[in-house]
Amino acid sequence: MPEVDKEGERYAADRPQQTPGFYLKGSHQLDWGMKNRLARVFAPASGRTVMLAVDHGYFQGPTTGLERIDLSIVPLLQSCDALFCTRGILRSLIPADTGKPMVLRASGGPSILREELSDEEIAMDMDDAVRLNAAGVGIQVFIGGDFETRSVHNMTKLVDAGLRVGIPVMGITAVGKNMVRDAKYFRLACRIIAELGAQYVKTYYVEDGFDTVTASCPVPIVMAGGKKLAELDALTMAYNAVQQGAAGVDMGRNIFQSAAPQAMIAAINAVVHKNLKPKEAYELFSSLKTKG
Repeated sequence: MPEVDKEGERYAADRPQQTPGFYLKGSHQLDWGMKNRLARVFAPASGRTVMLAVDHGYFQGPTTGLERIDLSIVPLLQSCDALFCTRGILRSLIPADTGKPMVLRASGGPSILREELSDEEIAMDMDDAVRLNAAGVGIQVFIGGDFETRSVHNMTKLVDAGLRVGIPVMGITAVGKNMVRDAKYFRLACRIIAELGAQYVKTYYVEDGFDTVTASCPVPIVMAGGKKLAELDALTMAYNAVQQGAAGVDMGRNIFQSAAPQAMIAAINAVVHKNLKPKEAYELFSSLKTKG
């Protein structure tokens, strides 16, 4: 086995990666269909996205705020750039006349009742993603987990299937219950996911060194919203993430568990697409909440 090299240090986080011929990082040599689908998810004007993540039920069941998707999420569709959901929710509850792109959860296995969550398999055939006119699919990758190798191979099989039909894959850095969340781990996980073919990566924000995570990943990174925070804290996290190189957010609980979801997603949009600073975005949220 070869000797493991020391992790690098020359991230040049202040020098954006060049994207000749297409606006998304690392995507300029993809096929037309895949670029077209990415352009539906990532707004060409800003190069960023506000994805609304509502896939939590695939292992948690009726999560708080997602008890009734028709009542809580469908009214928010007009305000997001893309919806990240399961095919079951898409078929049963999302109106077919929506113009919003859909990114579909493609992995599954253990429920929240199990201690080890990394024992996942591919849970959706790419043919069904085509049938559903998906703009992309997302899959968990458990770097460092008990089932790391399987989850990596799950992703690469999905990438191969996606390349055949022009559907991009979002690799998701899945952090186990006992795993450390720091920049070193996310640099490792995001780079492995990108190296093995995912067209973009979803990962968590860390306060120390997040710019090195985005700089060392050759494809776009979208920030996972994670646990519910106070609105100002969530807006601050989103702002810091995009200022440090993220190509947007894939937020769920910080939107649909907010006291005013419509106001919150509007404020997140202003942060991501207009670089509105956190305090100003919070003022926008408070104003819209009052009007609502």
